Amino acid sequence: MYQGLQHLHSYFAYLALAAFLFSIIYTAATRNKPFTDSNKKVALVGLVAAHLQLVFGLILYFTSPSGIKNLSGDTMRNPAMRLLALEHPLTMLVAIILITVGYSKSKRATADADKFKYILRMYGIGLVLILSRIPWKMWF
Repeated sequence: MYQGLQHLHSYFAYLALAAFLFSIIYTAATRNKPFTDSNKKVALVGLVAAHLQLVFGLILYFTSPSGIKNLSGDTMRNPAMRLLALEHPLTMLVAIILITVGYSKSKRATADADKFKYILRMYGIGLVLILSRIPWKMWF
């Protein structure tokens, strides 16, 4: 089960990253136009993809031998182990919280410019955080 979940989390990351990038690019390309339902739906696609990846990651974190079970002083001294056990999960969680805040604020905003601004800023910061803590050397 662990191997299958690890592969799901790794391979779904490509789809989630593509959906998330598409959300940012589409929003940036249409920001000088009125905010429409298609803008909201595209932003929602990025949000849902990020949340699904988070669910897979949390399940993996609590079932993996290199997740929460591996938190110790030795883990903190090893950069690769620390990345998997602490840095990657926490950074991804913060990124997804920022993405969620950006989507929520855009829903509540009244001006179209503000809607675009919230999505682009928060999704952009989330993307930078995500890309900074992907374990590139271990990624399938």
